[in-house]
Amino acid sequence: MLDYNHKATISDAVAAAIDAALQSANAATPARDYLGGSRLGHACERALQFEFARAPKDDGADFTGRLLRIFAIGHALEDLAVRWLRAAGFDLYTRKGGRPDGEQFGFSVAGGRIRGHVDGIIAGGPAIPGLGFPALWECKTMNAKAWRETASKGVTIAKPIYAAQIAVYQAYMDATVPGIADHPALFTAINKDTADLHHELVPFDAALAQRMSDRAVRVLQATDAGELLPRIAREPDHFECRMCPWAQRCWSLPG
Repeated sequence: MLDYNHKATISDAVAAAIDAALQSANAATPARDYLGGSRLGHACERALQFEFARAPKDDGADFTGRLLRIFAIGHALEDLAVRWLRAAGFDLYTRKGGRPDGEQFGFSVAGGRIRGHVDGIIAGGPAIPGLGFPALWECKTMNAKAWRETASKGVTIAKPIYAAQIAVYQAYMDATVPGIADHPALFTAINKDTADLHHELVPFDAALAQRMSDRAVRVLQATDAGELLPRIAREPDHFECRMCPWAQRCWSLPG
């Protein structure tokens, strides 16, 4: 019979093999060569610069196997949400041509240097007060704490980076999906701990979309000119800096 220590060793060994495979696959994935629309609401413009320029991350800041597993679980739950909404009567499109292998709906501006891919577009569905069509659909998965805050306060207050993403997507997608900016987006949040669902309508915020578009231009122009945009903080122990994968690089550079 195996003792508990041996069982733990087996568990660790299998988990390590899985994580190594995930990290290897992630390392082989080409890095983005554009500024992602989903990232424009990030608190720090300098971090956006590093991300856009594909600056090497600090030692030990690459995605761990555990984090890659979390990402994968999130994608799987989003796929489930698509199935649930369709079963409920929503005419939800996630790929062009309606094919599982079809291209994602999205936009590309500034010569392809700013791009975004939407989770889905709702063309019709049940009569829900305030919901019109076509409507942007965005889905996020969260732990219980983040989900409770989002369900209580709303996505705009609780998760401004997601609100910025929604506004940018509504603005830029309106050229190819006319009317999508005229109707509120449907935002879905899945509680990964309890499977609870939160849905809310997010009206188009044109001013927010413009601020994010202006921010994208600043990031591109500053990066092209070899200039650094300001940091979000004055001290490296700021909570955003502590989580930043370029913190050491950033604080080793001027102002």
